[in-house]
Amino acid sequence: RSPQAGMAAEDEAELSLLECRVCFEPYGPDGQRRPLNLPCGHVLCRGCVGALAGAERQRMECPFCRRLCGPAETSDCRPLLQLLELLGPAGAGLASALGRSGGGAAAAPAGLGLRLCLGGWGSLVNPTGVAACPGSGRLAVAHDGKKRIHVFGPSGVCLRRFGQRGDAGNDIKYALDVTVTSDGHVVVTDGGDCSVKAFDSEGRGVLAVREGFCLPWGLDATAESEVILSDSEAGALYRLAADFGRGELKKCQMIRSRLVSPRAVAVCQTSGAVVVIEHLKARGPSKGSTRVKIFSAEMDLIGQMDSFGLNLVFPSRIQATAVAFDREGRVIVTDVCSQAVICLGKPEEFPIFNPLISHGLSYPVGLTYTANNSLVVLDSGDHSIKIYSS
Repeated sequence: RSPQAGMAAEDEAELSLLECRVCFEPYGPDGQRRPLNLPCGHVLCRGCVGALAGAERQRMECPFCRRLCGPAETSDCRPLLQLLELLGPAGAGLASALGRSGGGAAAAPAGLGLRLCLGGWGSLVNPTGVAACPGSGRLAVAHDGKKRIHVFGPSGVCLRRFGQRGDAGNDIKYALDVTVTSDGHVVVTDGGDCSVKAFDSEGRGVLAVREGFCLPWGLDATAESEVILSDSEAGALYRLAADFGRGELKKCQMIRSRLVSPRAVAVCQTSGAVVVIEHLKARGPSKGSTRVKIFSAEMDLIGQMDSFGLNLVFPSRIQATAVAFDREGRVIVTDVCSQAVICLGKPEEFPIFNPLISHGLSYPVGLTYTANNSLVVLDSGDHSIKIYSS
């Protein structure tokens, strides 16, 4: 058997992060399927916790490590609940996220055509972030396999896998997003221990920043190899500067506060402008909405629009999950409602409506551009990376 086949079989055997490891049912945001943390660190659904505790609900034994605890000692597993929300409004996208459905790839309008499709179930498991290396053209993908980061070459070959899942200092527990600096360092937000971790081009851990974050989520590298990242629970944006070669943190500075659940973030490589997607709380029967905010390089607000406002301008409701700047400085977003990629224009003309890809996507959650201006879309619906070029 070839090494590639062995790697695929190994990943395919992985239990999904989104399934309870006792009953094998998918987690849900409410009721018996809600994921709960045990004091030992293992995660079970509420139904299995109740079943293991028995009718008296006094003490239970963790089915994995045998540590005793009481049901009252459990707590909500926030990273998993955040991922459930990300993967589908009210859990609607969960079936496709687990690989039980998917969209076929098709050619895109506006001169874009599908050039390459990478990954798929067995290679990637519930991917959450994608980034392109500015120099080499390689793609780094964060997902839920045994090794959280896969690096693909420009031809689509998987070159390297690293970021072991585990409890060691540089291990990755729940990778939420990934970026690559101009000098080739891979930086990851880890929702499992609320940290930011950096690796060199060979996959060796060089830096882990754990202090001060509530739930670091999205991140993007600037042209100067600094990192702009969002903290979803703190409602803030940070600028992180480090000497990654030496593994030394220089500064981690809050540059914007009072945001509402900011997640995806992108930096314009030419102007330094920053765009972030906020996830607004649901009101009444609404399933929640998103808001796109654009800041200048000096972090002055220069434009914003939420789902309601976009719906007044555009033909359909938009729920943005990922964002990027193209080479000309236009804001590009993925929309899970219409399963599309949409150009919202430059900050000074924001928002316009120009669909770039309107077919062939299932549940787009990641977005980036390569150095040769190819558009890369991460589709968690069929666990794939789709690369489009004109």
